[in-house]
Amino acid sequence: MLSDASQKAVDLKVVVVGLGYIGLPTAAVIARTGASVLGVDVTASVVDTVNSGRVHIEEVDLDGLVSGVVARGSLRASLQIEPADVFVIAVPTPFADDHAPNIGYVLRAATTVAAVLKPGDTVILESTSPVGTTEKVRDLLASLRPDLKVPGRVAGGEQADIAIAYCPERVLPGRILVELIDNDRVIGGITPRCARKALSFYRRFVRGACVTTTARAAEMTKLTENAFRDVNIAFANELSLLADTMGVDVWEVIRLANRHPRVNILQPGPGVGGHCIAVDPWFLVHADPEHSPLIRTAREVNDGKTDHVVAQATALVTAAPPGAPVACLGLAFKANIDDFRESPALRVAETLAARFGDRVRIVEPYAPALPKTLADAGARLIDIDTALETCPVMIVLVDHDVFRSVPLDERAGKRVLDTRGIWPDQPRSIAGREPLRMAS
Repeated sequence: MLSDASQKAVDLKVVVVGLGYIGLPTAAVIARTGASVLGVDVTASVVDTVNSGRVHIEEVDLDGLVSGVVARGSLRASLQIEPADVFVIAVPTPFADDHAPNIGYVLRAATTVAAVLKPGDTVILESTSPVGTTEKVRDLLASLRPDLKVPGRVAGGEQADIAIAYCPERVLPGRILVELIDNDRVIGGITPRCARKALSFYRRFVRGACVTTTARAAEMTKLTENAFRDVNIAFANELSLLADTMGVDVWEVIRLANRHPRVNILQPGPGVGGHCIAVDPWFLVHADPEHSPLIRTAREVNDGKTDHVVAQATALVTAAPPGAPVACLGLAFKANIDDFRESPALRVAETLAARFGDRVRIVEPYAPALPKTLADAGARLIDIDTALETCPVMIVLVDHDVFRSVPLDERAGKRVLDTRGIWPDQPRSIAGREPLRMAS
C-alpha cells in the first residue's frame, strides 16, 4: 500500500507548457517524483519525440530520464492542454530588434491555461521575464476567467480560488538535471499565500533552499543574476581588447591578477551567448534606461567583442594563402553542449562564411548538420581530425573538451586565432613575421 505522501505525489497532475531546454528537463524531473505530468508544446515533432521516449535536445542524462518516465506513464506530451493541479509555464521570452522584451509567448501560454483552470489550481511562471510580467499573467487570467477569484483581485478577507507565482530556473546547460534539484530557488507569489502554495510544489523535487518573496522581487532577482555575470564577463572582454592593443597576453595577465586574494577575473571569449546572459540584462535596461548605464555598457562591450573577433578572423583569413580552407572550431555558446542560441561563435562563423564561402569548414561535434545559414553560404561540416589535416588556419570559438585535447605537434605551423585561450602553448607572434597566434 502506498504511503499518504506517495499517494499524494501520484495523484498530483502537472502540466508543463513548453518542452524546450528548461521545460522538458523540468517535466521529467517532476514526473520522476511519481506525479502525472503532461508536457504541452506547439511543435508536433517535439511532442512525437517525447512520446516515443526520446529527446530533441542534448543534455547530460536527460535521454535516460525521459525514456524511463515515459515508459512508466508518468510523462506524456501533447499539442493540447488538459486540466491539472499545477501549471508550469516555461516558454521563451525573446527581445525585438530594439531590445524590447517580447512576452507574447508567455501571454499566449497563460491564455491556453486559462481555458482549463479550476479552483485550487496553481499557475507558476518560470520563463525569465521583465519585472511585472507575473502581474500581467494575473490580470490576463482575471479577464479571461471572471468566474474565478484571482489573487490580488479579491476584496476584503476573501480567499482567491487559484494561486499565481513566479519561480525562475537557475541552471547551467550540461548540469540541468542536477541543478534543477540541488540549486536554491526563489519563489515569488502574487500574495504570500500564493508563494506558500508554490513552495509546497517545489519542495517535492528541490533539495536546495526555497526562499519566498514577492513576484516582482523574484523577477528582478533572476535578471540581476544574469546582469551581474554579464558585467563581469564584459570586464574580461574589455581587458582582452586592451591587451591586444598593448601587445600583452591577456590570459597571462588574468592568471597573474587572480593570484590577488580578492581578485577573480573571468575568462574572455568571442562575446556572450545563450538565452539568458545575452538577453536578460536588456530587460532591465529597457525598463529604466536612465538608471542602467553600466548594464547597457556591459552588453555593448560583449556584443562589440564579437565584432572585434570577426575583424581579427577576417584579417587572418585574408592573409592566408589564396583558397586555403579555414576551420572554425565550435558553434555553441559554451563548451560541451549543442545550444546555439545567441551564440557569438555562430555569428562569427556566419560572417566568415558569407564572405569566404566554401573556404570555411565548421567543426562542431555537437551538431549533426550545419545550420541553414552556414550550409547555404557554402560552409562544410567536418571533424577535428580532418580540420587538422587540411586546414592551415584555425579559429577557436568554443572551448569544447575535444579541442582542448589537441596537442601542440598537431597544431604546428597553423595560423591560429584562439578566442578561448585553450592553447597557451601555441607559438606567439615574432617581430617582423606574420603572427601565428592571435590573442582575442
